[in-house]
Amino acid sequence: MSREVVITRVADVDARCEARRWPWAEENRQVIATNWQRRIAAKPKMFNGRVLLLGEISVTPELCRSTYFETDYSDFVTWIDMGNPDPSVTNGFAMGALRGSDGAFICGVMADHTVNAGRVYFAAGTPDRSDKRADGSVDLAGSLTRELVEETGLHESDYDVADAWIVVQHWPTVAMMRTVTMRVPAVEGAERIRALIARQREPELQDLRIVRGPGDIDPKTMPRFLQSFFQWEFAQP
Repeated sequence: MSREVVITRVADVDARCEARRWPWAEENRQVIATNWQRRIAAKPKMFNGRVLLLGEISVTPELCRSTYFETDYSDFVTWIDMGNPDPSVTNGFAMGALRGSDGAFICGVMADHTVNAGRVYFAAGTPDRSDKRADGSVDLAGSLTRELVEETGLHESDYDVADAWIVVQHWPTVAMMRTVTMRVPAVEGAERIRALIARQREPELQDLRIVRGPGDIDPKTMPRFLQSFFQWEFAQP
């Protein structure tokens, strides 16, 4: 898959999950087992469930079509920890680009107990079995709103979701994003979210960051795909 940044505004997405082998994981079982033991020694609450990785994708302005396959979370984490040695797969996920009614974006700072502690993201997560439907489709729109609820405490009555998608391809990630606009300005929205996560037993976010323009892009804490999204967004007329 291309390592160049490609950002496309897309009318719709269509995702499916199909059974397939992952040769890289099969060939690296011992490495994966050792790495997983190291990981859970540092963060004992990590769970080795099943996640969906992106195997194929095609993008046009009309449609983003993607095909996923299931694998263990430990396979996925080791692939990341080893520097993404298999270029044939991608971490592809839905993500809500949360912003206030004033246009400023609201990002979360991941909590210390999470895999991405201290990193700045919009609410998102790698798809898992709960996103699969009986017909084999993967509900990316549902994944987007589920992650918003889990991480921010917001519900669908708190915001409006754009119809169009913005697909950010920046290997090893593909973020399939929709703008999610709260009905209050960003500062008020951030305070509301802080109050909501303060009530959570083990929140995934430890704080929030407001991004109003290019000067707020932080290469030290933001993943490359998110930096690319903001650079693209702030360059729009």
